[in-house]
Amino acid sequence: MGVSPPTANKWRRRFIENRLDGLYDEPCPGAARTITDAQVEHVVVTTLEQATPNNDSHWSTGSMAAATGMSQTAISRIWRAFELKPHVVQTWKLSTDPLFIDKVRDVVGLYLDPPAKAMVLCVDEKSGMQALDRTAPALPIMPTTPARRTHDYVRHGTTSLFAALDIATGKSSVVTSAVTDTRSS
Repeated sequence: MGVSPPTANKWRRRFIENRLDGLYDEPCPGAARTITDAQVEHVVVTTLEQATPNNDSHWSTGSMAAATGMSQTAISRIWRAFELKPHVVQTWKLSTDPLFIDKVRDVVGLYLDPPAKAMVLCVDEKSGMQALDRTAPALPIMPTTPARRTHDYVRHGTTSLFAALDIATGKSSVVTSAVTDTRSS
């Protein structure tokens, strides 16, 4: 059965003394449970269905603890039990550009096989530091599934440039893509 001899002996003794009733679990040591099922349900429902106070990007254990009057440890345990990860967000990208595959091959090819004596640079805006507008609404968090949002966002005229520069002369030997787009990425 994969148990130690003392464990097997304990269960045999309990069966001999009390028959089937002896096989029921005995009360476990430790403090009694203080969090009710209703409180657990409230945390789960709040995590899945309610926006955070102060328009934060996601619930944290601290903000949920403050909202529910429970400890951060209790919130963390509930989230782990229900596999809730409000801090995790997945993104996806669907391009409608008919030349998208060719552009990806050009850019990736430039990184994998740069011109001789050239340095490959990627210049891009710091998207994490901007106020971004996503092109589609975010999909909410669900048990075992993180929140999801599109990769696309409104760029407001930001330019991205991929180039290979000749280190000796400082001149651009290949410019793969220079895009100025006021719509979306």
